[in-house]
Amino acid sequence: MTVLFLCSFTMDKPAYRLFSGKGKSVKYKKVLKELAAADVVFFGEQHNDPIAHWLELELAKDLYQIHGKNLVIGMEMWEADTQSEIDSFLMGQLEEAVFMERSRVWPNYTTDYRPVLLFAKENGLKVIATNVPRRHARTVARESLNSLDTLSQQEKAWLAPLPIMVDMELPGYKRMRSMFGDTHGASAASSKMIEAQALKDATMAHYIHQNLQPGQHLLHLNGSYHSDHQEGIIWYLRKLRPESKLKTITTVAQPSLEDLGKDHLQRADVVLVVPETMTKTY
Repeated sequence: MTVLFLCSFTMDKPAYRLFSGKGKSVKYKKVLKELAAADVVFFGEQHNDPIAHWLELELAKDLYQIHGKNLVIGMEMWEADTQSEIDSFLMGQLEEAVFMERSRVWPNYTTDYRPVLLFAKENGLKVIATNVPRRHARTVARESLNSLDTLSQQEKAWLAPLPIMVDMELPGYKRMRSMFGDTHGASAASSKMIEAQALKDATMAHYIHQNLQPGQHLLHLNGSYHSDHQEGIIWYLRKLRPESKLKTITTVAQPSLEDLGKDHLQRADVVLVVPETMTKTY
């Protein structure tokens, strides 16, 4: 019994493990080499996972060592109409408290996104606010994409160009629909929610395409659902720049880090696996 007791306290306690999309364990050094060769890297996070946020910062640092000023950071966490506030903060023209209020930061800004933003500020890197203003996503979720037709030209400037095409047969959007059930009312509600999701995906793809210049490399931080299975943002971005080389990371939680679960195979080029017992930032 004593031996068993001691062994339970001498086992390794890894905080994460990396796998290829095919389920093969891979080292960070190899992952970095592959990601550095991409034009755009999508880091799909779970918004409350501290390991994902830590690795995002480490990856940004390492890509900066490789690409220097040609590295651009794009973030779902800021909406396109707050770009001037981000620019002013990065240039030291706006105090952080004012910036936080004006740019509508997420509640977990201080713990999870501030480190990346400060890294960009310290090294003179461009940060792109890629997401659609949330007021428009909420309207679409209530009324459908048709509601955007009545917006002013000034408001439409913060969206992907209209009309936005939505492929309801994409597996990710079909999974969203399945969460609502099969009733007529549920089907109508799910269609609007999918359209709101598509608005976000299309707008993020639009701003990535609009801002990425020849010779630059972009690291984009977003919720994993926006880039898993090469869908979401990527589906729209491939229509805008089919020649670009895109790579994806996703974040999943498992009881064990020994092997990649079958449900997570091919979810992304690289799968970051963290223990289910990992503490959360909120």
